[in-house]
Amino acid sequence: MGQWRRRSQHHQLPRRIALPAAALLLLFLAVSLLSVSLSVPPLTDHLGLASSSSRRSLGSSSRRRPPNSLDGEMDVPGIGGFPGIPRNERVAPIDLWGSKLASNFYGCSNSSGKFLDSSVTTQPDRYLIIVTSGGLNQQRTGIVDAVVAARILNATLVVPKLDQRSFWKDSSNFSEIFDIDWFISFLAKDINIIKEPPEKGGKAVKPYKMRVPRKCTPRCYLNRVLPALLKKHVIRMTKYDYRLSNKLGKDLQKLRCRVNYHALRFTDPIQGLGEKLIKRMREKSRHFIALHLRFEPDMLAFSGCYYGGGEKERRELGSIRKRWKTLHINDPEKGRRQGRCPLTPEEVGLMLRALGYRSDVHIYVASGEIYGGKETLAPLKLLFPNFHTKETLSTKEELTQFLTHSSRMAAIDFIVCDGSDAFVTNNNGNMAKILAGRRRYFGHKRTIRPSAKQLYPLFMNRANISWDAFSSQVQTIQKGFIGEPMEIMPGRGEFHANPAACICEKTDIKSVIDSNSRNNREANTNTGISKPIGGPAYPIYTDEEADRSDTEDDPAGRGETIDMEAEDDTLASREDSELEEILSD
Repeated sequence: MGQWRRRSQHHQLPRRIALPAAALLLLFLAVSLLSVSLSVPPLTDHLGLASSSSRRSLGSSSRRRPPNSLDGEMDVPGIGGFPGIPRNERVAPIDLWGSKLASNFYGCSNSSGKFLDSSVTTQPDRYLIIVTSGGLNQQRTGIVDAVVAARILNATLVVPKLDQRSFWKDSSNFSEIFDIDWFISFLAKDINIIKEPPEKGGKAVKPYKMRVPRKCTPRCYLNRVLPALLKKHVIRMTKYDYRLSNKLGKDLQKLRCRVNYHALRFTDPIQGLGEKLIKRMREKSRHFIALHLRFEPDMLAFSGCYYGGGEKERRELGSIRKRWKTLHINDPEKGRRQGRCPLTPEEVGLMLRALGYRSDVHIYVASGEIYGGKETLAPLKLLFPNFHTKETLSTKEELTQFLTHSSRMAAIDFIVCDGSDAFVTNNNGNMAKILAGRRRYFGHKRTIRPSAKQLYPLFMNRANISWDAFSSQVQTIQKGFIGEPMEIMPGRGEFHANPAACICEKTDIKSVIDSNSRNNREANTNTGISKPIGGPAYPIYTDEEADRSDTEDDPAGRGETIDMEAEDDTLASREDSELEEILSD
């Protein structure tokens, strides 16, 4: 026993040595644990808000901050398949808020000396009544072309009747949306316009009802409509949208521009609220983006596209598609590959950030009901927290008079989008086309249209590339789709989106002063008249406006109808017409 004690005492450290050693060991362990905890990246707080596609991408990604972060801070961690998007972007390769070449071009819709005054051309006993079709902007195309058709026929135009029975169910008449007196007076030298149909013996003359084929040429109107007009004197054209050829002589194209960009003014209440909202956006920031975000359930159901929402998405959109029995089933994957599907709100946000727009930019969003609601919008709001709509910018009292009128609500969005520094469209509908053309005419204001076909494979591969590479490729893809002059070759694309005949290049800057604010009644003092914009080395818009079928709007058979070119204007069921109207704006 004594021997055992002696051995234990022999190996025992002295107390004055053991205590400091234990303290050093504890200190080493504490420092090690702290370093390990600092090396583990923090979990994102936004997983619950990200879309399902984002969550899947995040689950498979182990990358940390991208190499192009200038200060090491992540503006939005863990979204869109990227572990983080830099707070401070590199300098964008383009001017994000305007084209440097825009000052060299101006809208030129003055008529030539060969275009005679309406007092000379208008013939007695020729009256044209047109009934528009669809939503606000589809109806706008009909109004513009109705003026040109009346000029071709040397007829007096009755103020167009707006569609009050379509999907949109808006009871507004022309004078409740547009300034009717301005419309009549501004175009007085082009055509004669009256507010009400002609009367005979104190009663309105019963019009002869007919319809022309889609994209009817001037020769088509003279050969098909004029004989009936000479015989019946009052013609009523129904379902009037896209009933005039895309290609016309220069004077007729310029007349289109005078109608669209000068004669059609919204009424004071609509214009007043629209301008108030623009002012409120400008009070928040020097520049702002307006985004026309078409991601409504009906739009997605019609497109047949699929966005990764599983059986729930297939069931919900499939139920909507059953409303139209004649709607064929599309291949969702093929539609996305061909660029026929709208980008998701998240994808639009990623595209804009990749182009160089920072997170502090203010965005005005024009949209109907978004499929997926708040969850679908959440990634876009994370990328751009300064998110506004007409509902958030205006008071309840200000909006009350417009709430039950879809066309007036659409007009307010139209005004704000037109007044934005950068307009972004997620579709190729009528509002997108008209605003694109209008912004070209008034100084080539920045207008961004996603090149969906080229962006699709990039979005599908985003989990495998860095943010720096993604941003660079987006900027390359979007060249030619940002509203620069010379992007679109004259004569290509739908005229409302590319009014090339009405855009001129300055040859002598001193001789053209304030040209963008001119109207067609001012003398053209530029003797060195310029050439229209020419061919680009960029991707070219194509005319995606198909010759769609339409429906007779007088099912009871009152009046008479002439179907002069059935192969171009095949009658279809009302459900197809309604579907067309849903997608039109």
